[in-house]
Amino acid sequence: MGLQRAGAEVEVFERAPRPLPFGSGLSIFGNGFAALDAVGAGDAVRSVAGDAVTGLRAGQRTPDGRWLARTSATAVRDLRVVHRSDLQDALSGLLAPGSLRLGREVRSVSPDGTRVAFADAAADDADADADRVGGAATTEAFDLVVAADGIRSSVRQDWPDGPGLRYSGYSAWRGVTSEPVDLQGAAGETWGAGLRFGIAPLRHGHVYWFAVASMPADLQIEDEHGHVRSLFAGWHAPIGDLIEATAPEEVRRLPIEDLAGPVPSFRRGRCVLLGDAAHAMTPDLGQGGNQAMEDASTLAALLGSVASVADPDEEQVTSALRTYDVLRRRRTQPIARRAHLVGAVAQARRPVRVAIRNAVVRLLPDALADRQLRAMQDWRPPASGARP
Repeated sequence: MGLQRAGAEVEVFERAPRPLPFGSGLSIFGNGFAALDAVGAGDAVRSVAGDAVTGLRAGQRTPDGRWLARTSATAVRDLRVVHRSDLQDALSGLLAPGSLRLGREVRSVSPDGTRVAFADAAADDADADADRVGGAATTEAFDLVVAADGIRSSVRQDWPDGPGLRYSGYSAWRGVTSEPVDLQGAAGETWGAGLRFGIAPLRHGHVYWFAVASMPADLQIEDEHGHVRSLFAGWHAPIGDLIEATAPEEVRRLPIEDLAGPVPSFRRGRCVLLGDAAHAMTPDLGQGGNQAMEDASTLAALLGSVASVADPDEEQVTSALRTYDVLRRRRTQPIARRAHLVGAVAQARRPVRVAIRNAVVRLLPDALADRQLRAMQDWRPPASGARP
């Protein structure tokens, strides 16, 4: 939408034939809202996000409810939690009518980054710059391609020297309560031995929660909801209430993966990677979605001066994409490494390691963690024409 606001003709292709009716919560920090504000989407997202988290005690606790560390209100003053389906609706509602194309799956992008191969073609594409390939597939030409196709990006898989994926060693269940639940004045995470539970308030008293357990990625569990209830039985309130207030069919488990290493470049020709396609990270810092927002805002800022030009200068476009690549790798890859490390520490399983982890977390000054959290949120989009 940032490029649309700048005057570019944009088409957004989504593989799903219709918006998915379920989802989970997403924490949007100050840097995420800085990115959204820059492309004119901040207020729309704030209108559907819950702000109750700013009035709650937050940090890390032990299963019996004692605090390991506390986060100050100033460090999370801009934090809001939004249901992913509400976020999707808010953002798609800002797109120009007709620019969102559902049910179009991208197979690949040409090495020069200008031609996209789709798994199918819409019946009304008679006026598109499209060629039939092998009967079912089509290709279409574009001036610029932004590949935001997720952690299993088909576009990235075609690029040389891709790092592949790795399993973190833990999986996460996610749920949203079907009714309001009293959080008793606190949110954040609770750390046990190979187990974690996170609490984040949404709008209207509903709560997004996640439960994390170290386990094989392919472990078969017949009753996911019941398994979570069993794992966290006896943990402090309101964890049990949150699980019970969530419909069993809404509790879904996902193996947590990230990229096995840094992607050497986020750019190939006139195609750039964005979001999880470029820097999929574990959710342990809550920055995956925020970094995708930064990506989009950065790209819009760098291309803003040429977005409405019918035949933009080749060197200007190349320079903008080169700058995007450098800025975003420099920003996202250290965050991804830190998220992986935090997840490994938080998932400690052996009693000795759990005891050491808890002791270290208690000894670290809360002010240090606050400074790190504020520093991570201290980001603004670059000016048009910026250099790395």
